[in-house]
Amino acid sequence: MDIFSNHKRLFLLVILLFGTLTVFVAIFPALNNQYSYEPLPDSIPLTEIEQRGKMVYIGNGCVACHTQQVRNVEIDKVWGSRPNVAADYAGIERTNFWVNTATLMGTERTGPDLTNIGKRQPSEDWHLTHLYQPRAVVENSVMAPYPWLFELKDSIKITEKDKIVNLPARYIKDKSKKVVATEDAIALVAYLKSLQQVKLPDGTPSPEFLYKREQKKHGANESGGSSALDGAELYTNYCASCHQTDGKGVSGAFPPLDGSAIVQGIDPTSMVNIIMYGYNAREEYGEMPAIGQINDLSLEELVALMNHERTSWSNDAPEVSLEEINKILEELKKQNENQ
Repeated sequence: MDIFSNHKRLFLLVILLFGTLTVFVAIFPALNNQYSYEPLPDSIPLTEIEQRGKMVYIGNGCVACHTQQVRNVEIDKVWGSRPNVAADYAGIERTNFWVNTATLMGTERTGPDLTNIGKRQPSEDWHLTHLYQPRAVVENSVMAPYPWLFELKDSIKITEKDKIVNLPARYIKDKSKKVVATEDAIALVAYLKSLQQVKLPDGTPSPEFLYKREQKKHGANESGGSSALDGAELYTNYCASCHQTDGKGVSGAFPPLDGSAIVQGIDPTSMVNIIMYGYNAREEYGEMPAIGQINDLSLEELVALMNHERTSWSNDAPEVSLEEINKILEELKKQNENQ
């Protein structure tokens, strides 16, 4: 074994071995994956502002606490409608020749997974409030605030282009100033809102979650509501982050549902319209996105969600039926088509 006594030959052998392994273990498989997988048909490339937001996400170390991968286990079902597949990451390209932003899949969930955060939480106002002071909307959050993504401005200096962040009074130290989101904050929120799982092409079987839990059973109600859906769970998934689990909202940021005249109204048309098409007519609160459309709520899910809100906390409104809400949806659809 003369090679071990000749350092030149030894190092040459090591270099050749390392190079061979690199080619066959890293380069060839990567090229094969590049040609084998394509982005899903409905996936949308990041816009310029979303790409900037991604760089803000990377620059602030968000990947240290948040993942972007829904595994095929039941406990991950809360983060997305299906487990992720290779095609979900196929459209990610290098930022430039020197910079590869990778997939940001992450390795730790100190905070929630963000794979589908654009659908779970489509509200720009919520994200901005959360970034400025997480505990304003999530009482027990361990996330650090990011005040450097915002600036304080005198009320008289506010322009139409400025995005004011709605905050509870206790988080505003100087009442004469307004918290305004910087361009980086707006870009970061745009990136977060772009994170939405795309449906697999028709005919392609969706991977199933493993180790499924036993589903809750619910009895049918007299008003014709769905017997298989849990309205409280739907509320937790789609509404509680803004309106809070106790339905009292966040003062100065998001309106309460507990005691709301709209929620308890005899005619539920306004409530259906707000859930399905959003609402932006109150200066004291931010814009509510069209939660129903964004999350493709079915008629049964909508009814279960509404009945939970109408009968929870101090609310004691009569429950709505499938037939009643279906008629309202048809009328609202006609009105929107004619506008």
